[in-house]
Parts: sequence; C-alpha cells; structure tokens
Amino acid sequence: MDSVRQPRRFRRDLPPSAGFDFTGHIRRLCEDMTARLDQLRHIDMTRVAVSFAQTRRAGSQGMYATLSPMRFAGGRLHVFRRKRRFGLQRLYAPDGREMLYILTFYLPRFLDLPFREKLTTVLHELWHIGPKCDGDLRRLGGRCYAHGSSQKQYDAHIEALLDRWLSLGPPESLYDFLRQNFHELSARHGRVWGRKVPNPKLVPLD
Repeated sequence: MDSVRQPRRFRRDLPPSAGFDFTGHIRRLCEDMTARLDQLRHIDMTRVAVSFAQTRRAGSQGMYATLSPMRFAGGRLHVFRRKRRFGLQRLYAPDGREMLYILTFYLPRFLDLPFREKLTTVLHELWHIGPKCDGDLRRLGGRCYAHGSSQKQYDAHIEALLDRWLSLGPPESLYDFLRQNFHELSARHGRVWGRKVPNPKLVPLD
C-alpha cells in the first residue's frame, strides 16, 4: 500500500511499437513555453509530472486539464485538520527527483477542443504553478485565490500570454499535433498513448 513513508515512483514505461506519445509531446510544448516566457521561467519542468487520464464520456462537458500540487500553502509538507496532521503521498522519478506537481490532461476531451483553446488550456494550468515552484499553487487575491477576483481578467491574461509566446516564434513542430483531434491523431498513428500518474492521496501522518 502506498503511503508517505513508502513513496511512489514512476514506472519505466516501455513505449509501444507504434502510436503517438501524447505526454511526451505535451511535455516538450510545456518546456518551450516555460523557457520562452519570462512569466513562466520560474517553473522547473523536471519537477512536474505530465500525465493523462481517460474520460469516461466523450463530449465537451467536464475538465480538460488539472494541476495537482504536491505541497500545501507556503510549500508545507503537512496540514492540520481536526487536530490531526495530514500529508500527501510523495512521488519520485526513477532518478530520485521528487515531483512537486502533477499536470494531467483528460483525453479525448482535451484533444477535441479547438486548436487555440488547447494552447490556452496548457498555459492556464502552467500559470497555476506558484512563483517559487515549491509545490504550492499561485495564490491570487480575492476569495478565489486560484483565478483571482475576475475570471474574465484571468482568461484575458492567459490569451495575452499565448499571443506573446506565439510572437516569439516557437517551431510549429512543437504544437502542430494540437491541430488534430483525438480521432485524427489515432487514425494517423494507430493509437494515442502516454504516461498515467494517479493523483496523490491525503494520508494521516500521526
């Protein structure tokens, strides 16, 4: 059984003989965005696990992507609830690096979005990574600390980030796969595959 004292590790997944490596491609896209955009250069992608999850139902309703922090407010390892101390399961890469975030995309729902909306979704989740990249989220002002007091302003900021990134001339080969939907990618490559990382569980430490 997994626990904080028995941390989980990535499996060294062997790639299938054929298919499209979705998480590999989306990771390279994230690495380019965080390298080109000054606002995202605090992000260390070697501490971010990129994953995908399969949606049970097709259609546009539901989540497209999520960012799961592996720390609590201020980068703390534990939190007190009802006078008990809790922590999250820890996650390590094969080389021993501890992951601070899990970035998950929901397929086929994410790939069936319009092209530009796919790119804004990626930036939307990256922007949630805290400015110290310490496992905590970026905490904005207002009651809704994740998006701030205005969702409209938040969305406009992400759109501006996308325009800035595109203006810096990233190679189209990084994001050209997002012009295809899930069915088109599957038909072209035979299958869509990638790494799956389950979300961490909250466990008692005492």
